[in-house]
Amino acid sequence: MKIYDKCYIDGEWVTPLSSRPFELVNPATETPFATVSLAGAQDVDRAVQAARKAFPAFSSTSKEQRIALLQRIVELMSARESEIEAAVTLELGTPRNVKIHVGAAIASFKQAIVTLQEYEFETHLGGNIVRREPIGVCGLITAWNWPVQLLATKLSMVLAAGCTAVLKPSEFTPVCAILFAQVLHDAGVPKGVFNLVLGDGPTVGNAIAKHPDIDLVSFTGSTRAGVLVAEAAAPSVKRVCQELGGKSANVVLPDADLQAAAAWNVARAFSNTGQSCHAPTRVLVHEHQREELLKLMKDEVKKVRVGDPQDAATTMGPVVNKAQFERVQRYIRAGIEEGARLVCGGLGRPDGLTRGYFIKPTIFADVKPDMTIAQEEIFGPVLAVISYSTEDEAVDIANGTIYGLGGYVFSRDLQHGRAIGARIRAGRVFLNGAPSNTAAPMGGYKRSGNGREMGVFGLEELLEVKAMIGFEAVAA
Repeated sequence: MKIYDKCYIDGEWVTPLSSRPFELVNPATETPFATVSLAGAQDVDRAVQAARKAFPAFSSTSKEQRIALLQRIVELMSARESEIEAAVTLELGTPRNVKIHVGAAIASFKQAIVTLQEYEFETHLGGNIVRREPIGVCGLITAWNWPVQLLATKLSMVLAAGCTAVLKPSEFTPVCAILFAQVLHDAGVPKGVFNLVLGDGPTVGNAIAKHPDIDLVSFTGSTRAGVLVAEAAAPSVKRVCQELGGKSANVVLPDADLQAAAAWNVARAFSNTGQSCHAPTRVLVHEHQREELLKLMKDEVKKVRVGDPQDAATTMGPVVNKAQFERVQRYIRAGIEEGARLVCGGLGRPDGLTRGYFIKPTIFADVKPDMTIAQEEIFGPVLAVISYSTEDEAVDIANGTIYGLGGYVFSRDLQHGRAIGARIRAGRVFLNGAPSNTAAPMGGYKRSGNGREMGVFGLEELLEVKAMIGFEAVAA
């Protein structure tokens, strides 16, 4: 069994000043495969000091220097893609043939290069000079469900902006972050610019959020945890950017291609075993088309292969750990007890699987908008199909949760679909299963968070705006 007992601080792998062991469990077998040393608040302070010391020099580097650094990271991540994907399979349970993690991370760094190449940090406005300058030391706290992409999405723009960072990945998926740190070291990221502190939320996450020498916290995780981060950060008046929970609706309009909507929704919602805050977990369909869509969706579920993530035939692996397995089971039970109709799936493991945190791909129909499974984020392969009678009702249902992260519309009519999409209160809205891309801003409305990541909006989250008044003549 492997032992990971170091943090990466100031360009070196160092033993934490305070630590406790944490066992990593393979979610497909329920057996331990490694231990990590979770650090403490003193280690956060040491990392922040290193990042603060490195900031003046790194923030003064040219665009060309930072672009060259980002390009080296892309090359080295690409060379180690298979190794990092294997780590994702081991600690998260993503099937080894479903390569959705590292490629997305590499795409984030490539987007940072494009964004930085095109971005002007100094502009002119009404006779004034307006500068955008790196905000400083950034505390990055990431979730376990996308253990490589989330790191890359945040850090790529941190480096592009000229900031420095202290990263705390989830304690459930730290191996990916350790390999990621090795890539950054080998790419020549200057000492102190990137620091990795392994730990849990109440200790290391809280220390990052409240540290007075951290200028910004970027957090991805649950809404509950996001509130705690914001509360801890408030006394130091630092900027807090959050991507939190979601309960995204897919509004299938009467003029939609039902087969396309069914195939896409099942594939997208069950991708990553449903552990995605953007997953379209509520399917809104006209009452006259409900049974037809349900039949098509049920047929699509038959194509899902749940099992050993090392098996090439597997398309859906386990959820991340026992706590998540039990959480999803509770929601399935709540759906049954509250009167929703179970179309497929249900409680317990799929047939033939006696161990591992595997969930049956589950679809409920006759779901009322106020039911628990229609309101709360489940974070597993569970879909709630909700009927509507008018499009106004569909929009009201889509907007009728505390969340506003993603939205989806299916329609054969572009203008019709666009009109409905414009009414959905969410940070990202997709038409007819359009693929995501790294240029479009990502973030949420309501309790799905604040701030934006990716592209130019993600870069500007990490910059301060400075007005220089009376300097125009000097600049000329």
